[in-house]
Amino acid sequence: MHENARKTLIAPSVLSANFGALADGVRQAESMGGDLVHLDVMDGSFVPPITFGEKAVRDLRSVTRLPFDVHLMIHRPENHVAEFCAAGADFLTIHFEATTHLHAVLSSIRERGARPGIAFVPSTAVESLIEVLPLVDIVLVMTVSPGFGGQELIPRCLEKVRLLRRMREQTGLGYLIEVDGGINRTTVGAALEAGADVIVAGSALFGAKDPAAEVAFLRSPW
Repeated sequence: MHENARKTLIAPSVLSANFGALADGVRQAESMGGDLVHLDVMDGSFVPPITFGEKAVRDLRSVTRLPFDVHLMIHRPENHVAEFCAAGADFLTIHFEATTHLHAVLSSIRERGARPGIAFVPSTAVESLIEVLPLVDIVLVMTVSPGFGGQELIPRCLEKVRLLRRMREQTGLGYLIEVDGGINRTTVGAALEAGADVIVAGSALFGAKDPAAEVAFLRSPW
């Protein structure tokens, strides 16, 4: 049984949508029953691919009432926080590995009205995040190496989810635990058992014959 008492949130990732009709992908994320729209911003440096920037986020903001969960996979995110907050990011998540002055950047996100998040790649230890956990509303555990969709979940990463849940219980902090990478019908149960609150899924949803049924399953696979 899923022991996590919080409501499971599903964040369809439009990285797997048709970029030629990205607004339709955002609308589909809502119509399939998603709770958040996950937007992966990639710069071609921190990760190999390039996706889109703040203008795309701004232009898509009017397409849906769902919160935007913007994941910055970019170097020096401090140079772009103001623009993405102004564009309509509700959650704005930066990478632990992408900048030195995390406290200042996370604080600036909150000051601009968005909810700050911290993400980390599979090779980074949870313990590295201890100093910034009180500053964030969401912790994004990458369960694959970031940059490309369709990868298989790295099982060891779920131990990080368990540790984050224990740390949350011990400290009384209220951050959400989000998992991204290789989440599908086969792996979602283990992610929820480990303590995930937010499930990011891309190809499993946008490639499904019945995306709404997939969302319902990912939310409650028991």
